[in-house]
Amino acid sequence: MSAVLHPHDHLDGDHHGDHHGAPHGWRRWVFATNHKDIGTLYLLFAFAMLMMGGVLALLIRAELFQPGLQFVNPELFNQLTTMHGLIMVFGAIMPAFVGFANWMIPLQIGASDMAFARMNNFSFWLMIPAAAMLASSFFMPGGAPAAGWTLYAPLTLQMGPSMDSGIFALHILGASSIMGSINIIVTILNMRAPDMSLMKMPMFVWTWLITAYLLIAVMPVLAGAITMTLTDRHFGTTFFNPAGGGDPVMYQHIFWFFGHPEVYIMILPAFGIISQIVPAFARKRLFGYASMVYATASIAILSFIVWAHHMYATGMPVTGQLFFMYATMLISVPTGVKVFNWVATMWKGSMSFETPMLFSIGFIFVFTMGGFTGLILSMAPIDTQLQDTYYVVAHFHYVLVAGSLFAMFAGFYYWSPKWTGFMYNETRGKIHFWWTLVSFNVTFFPMHFLGLAGMPRRYADYPMQFADFNMLASVGAAFFGFAQVYFFFFVILPVMLGKGEHAPQRPWDHAEGLEWEVPSPAPFHTFETPPKLDATATKIIA
Repeated sequence: MSAVLHPHDHLDGDHHGDHHGAPHGWRRWVFATNHKDIGTLYLLFAFAMLMMGGVLALLIRAELFQPGLQFVNPELFNQLTTMHGLIMVFGAIMPAFVGFANWMIPLQIGASDMAFARMNNFSFWLMIPAAAMLASSFFMPGGAPAAGWTLYAPLTLQMGPSMDSGIFALHILGASSIMGSINIIVTILNMRAPDMSLMKMPMFVWTWLITAYLLIAVMPVLAGAITMTLTDRHFGTTFFNPAGGGDPVMYQHIFWFFGHPEVYIMILPAFGIISQIVPAFARKRLFGYASMVYATASIAILSFIVWAHHMYATGMPVTGQLFFMYATMLISVPTGVKVFNWVATMWKGSMSFETPMLFSIGFIFVFTMGGFTGLILSMAPIDTQLQDTYYVVAHFHYVLVAGSLFAMFAGFYYWSPKWTGFMYNETRGKIHFWWTLVSFNVTFFPMHFLGLAGMPRRYADYPMQFADFNMLASVGAAFFGFAQVYFFFFVILPVMLGKGEHAPQRPWDHAEGLEWEVPSPAPFHTFETPPKLDATATKIIA
């Protein structure tokens, strides 16, 4: 037997490929149990939700294009801001990362599939009725929920019937997330190739393992908060209703105990993607692998003790403000470790700047800016001034759009040759990157100044002194939206339809990991028998 096995020897078992091949037609997708098909479904669903949330965002920016413009009425404006947030967080960002997890984790750890294939199918298909319920709420009596994506009481207690459908939709999405997380944890802990110890796993697998534990810990907290809202609305309880001795601020405590780990649920997988891509294009091993693992775990643990930094303006005692202020500053340390390690990986590397690397460097640059504005908001006296202004809007879009979304784009460009078997068009990828980066900053950078000048968020109108920056932001948002339409039609569709160059097994010279040990596109069934790995757990040997 040769020293290095051809990947097919580990893939197709006894070469009984005919009845093991992919099923055809609609049944392949509806009854999908293959992790690659389910990953594809998640990614397509998330992109559709991204477009829907983007349309709502453009309607918001159209209303804010100039003062006095009543493009939509104020009630609808509040519905748009609420639904934009809910759809983007629960419909676009989270499902997209679950799609990446489904596609890549079994490939990266040498597993044949996810641990619970039918539950995997169920957790995806739960999202469709939930998304339909969210989207249809615009057509219900009184319109969509208009309490902000945080769903604060007492507003939620005064909403129409769409509030109930929104609560039900979030319950279903939460159940889907919990099932997906259980699946990911069991797959990673039980189905790794025998030679892959925990500290040899790729960073993307590590970040998802930690993220999955976070999801299981906090999704039930959100479920509790919105169930209490539901019983307040219909069953005579007064958890959040002061008229019956309840406290609306208690809702904020419960929500943000979910909400802050949720922020890290949406960024840790992004860290994992960037940690895969930067070493590949710097042509060096990742600097400080162990410290990256410990930093990720530290972020996850600390995320449970910082929730009330969202609540400095609620009349918190000074002692409480100090605790949450210092805890929030502390959480910036492991995040800084990650940024340092990525920069150190690039330092003196033999770098090339293909699209995945451009998006990764763009991520590091713009995410770091978002991190710094977060550090500024962590300080209670400053945050008291900036609370609920456009400064906060700018901060979290720098973290979530330039953070999560840029990392997803990077991951798509990096792994799509392995998914589809075709190379994307490099020139179009670079056009997409520069168009996205510039329009993003034109949209959100002026919002820092609007917030510092005192413009509150979620307002449908504003005085004249805020006009110029708002107009600039609205124009930037339109360009940013069109950049993603360009991405779909000129980058995604060609590779999905099989146009372009055939991808080699290793499209990137220095990329390490088991996913590059299988052909492109990855066969329908991979690793039917666990592969034997070399000492680094990145290559298959005899």
